[in-house]
Amino acid sequence: MLRYALKRVFIGFLCVLGVSLIIFVSMRLTGDPTHLLLPEDATQEDFAKLRAEMGLDKPIPVQYLIFIKEAAQGNFGRSFRWKRPAMGMVLERLPATLQLGSFAFILAITFGLLAGVTSAKLRGSPYDLAVRVTATMGLSVPGFWLGIMLILVVAVQLGWLPTSGRGSFLHLILPGLTMAWHSQSAMSRLSRSAMLNVLGSDYIKMARVKGNPEWRVLWKHGLKNAAIPVVTLAGIQLANMVGHTVVVETIFAWPGIGKLIIDAIYARDFAVVQAGIVLVSIVYISLNILVDLLYGYLDPQIRYD
Repeated sequence: MLRYALKRVFIGFLCVLGVSLIIFVSMRLTGDPTHLLLPEDATQEDFAKLRAEMGLDKPIPVQYLIFIKEAAQGNFGRSFRWKRPAMGMVLERLPATLQLGSFAFILAITFGLLAGVTSAKLRGSPYDLAVRVTATMGLSVPGFWLGIMLILVVAVQLGWLPTSGRGSFLHLILPGLTMAWHSQSAMSRLSRSAMLNVLGSDYIKMARVKGNPEWRVLWKHGLKNAAIPVVTLAGIQLANMVGHTVVVETIFAWPGIGKLIIDAIYARDFAVVQAGIVLVSIVYISLNILVDLLYGYLDPQIRYD
């Protein structure tokens, strides 16, 4: 088990390294940020001096090696635009992103499992049909369109909730629903399929024969044995929510990492973009490793040799 975990961590490290290289090179292909920082009447000497101060006068491979060396010490550089440590700015936005992502994940898991398990129990009923139709629509509707529609209808026309920003619990609802909608739909479909595969099993019949209440049969005996694909999807969806924050936070002006990365891209602020993307990739890969390790706990038949 330990050997497998160390191997997965090493592979994850290589993935983070690859992501850092891709984003490092991609940002430098967007153009020279000095043209955004200096006035139009600046001379070529002014541009050359600023490039040297920012370390942009060296070849890209040399710049990347310097970046890796500094990043290994926790230094991701300073923001060109805000004149502050890049990783410090990203970490300041992390609580807002975690708050929104956690709320959306709780909504997705709660309503996804409830709808999926109940739909499997009531297979063929109007409720089952409604869940399947809703899940299909949820997987088909783009998140950005749903967010805009929620703002126009719920916030603007009905005036029930705030349109944007971060403040009270009410500010969480619309962006949380937007982020959770796709994940909840996928969770309900998968949990329904997984439950249908186990509800006809002998141990489910035995649990009913022993007089267990139906809720215990479904949620303890049934869901536990159908948990591996559900946990896999839950881990993937949780990791994907980290990436979805870029769209949702931009639509709802939520002051998280996603909004910061978008602002930094527009400003060609290399350091902030690199720090933000690297942190997001670390979270994404760590969650996937955690899901892999949970398999051995959920299914004793799985062994990591």
